[in-house]
Amino acid sequence: MTPTQIEFSKWTAEEFERAVFDSKPGVAVFDCDGTLWGGDSGYGFMAWSLEEGLVSRSTSDWIDNRHRAYRAGQVSEEVICGEMVQMYAGLRDQELRAAAARYVEEFVRGHIFEDVAAVVEALRKAGVELWAVSSTNRWVVAEGVRGFGIPEERVLAAEVRVTDQIITSELVAVPTGEGKAVALRRAGLPNPDAVFGNSIHDLAMLEIARHPFPVNPSPALLQAAAKRGWRYFRPRAAEGVPAQVDGE
Repeated sequence: MTPTQIEFSKWTAEEFERAVFDSKPGVAVFDCDGTLWGGDSGYGFMAWSLEEGLVSRSTSDWIDNRHRAYRAGQVSEEVICGEMVQMYAGLRDQELRAAAARYVEEFVRGHIFEDVAAVVEALRKAGVELWAVSSTNRWVVAEGVRGFGIPEERVLAAEVRVTDQIITSELVAVPTGEGKAVALRRAGLPNPDAVFGNSIHDLAMLEIARHPFPVNPSPALLQAAAKRGWRYFRPRAAEGVPAQVDGE
């Protein structure tokens, strides 16, 4: 796309809100990192939890090496997202919930895109069923979307099984890429009315939506959206800031 075409395809805040409500959604699905708020809370929480000493030194060294391999292209997105949840095996679920609450309050709340949050709030007040789908761990996502009025039972995120309040290493789900569309189908949402996402890892669920809404799109998603004739929205807080890089 040329710069002129890119600008033409971009909604203003008012156009974005109007387009969302003109779609008359009964169900709306949101990615989180880069869509509802800026930054990568999955990686951020991992790094923060290592600094806080939540896991052993050996686990810290292991996940650090694995993430380096991921950045070098030697480990897939799905695998690393799963391992970033499995690293907490042996800890108590309540401990991670409390840690996630601390992290979100300190590092996520201040980066929420206010114009997106306003649309979510308007949808909630209109009685629209809201869902969150993310490859970030479920503890952080559930805490992060609580203020948006999205209940934990409508959060589809990376998680492991918890037995007797103890976190295990048994993966339950890692919704990324096609896995996001799969997670929605399993939840009984094969074709959600509206889906909002920012990266190429959201493309599969955007494609099954009756109305796809790319928000703060990464370069790869912007290119995919252009091919499909989709318009997009760049939140004011994200203007002038490099888009989230796919795979981060």
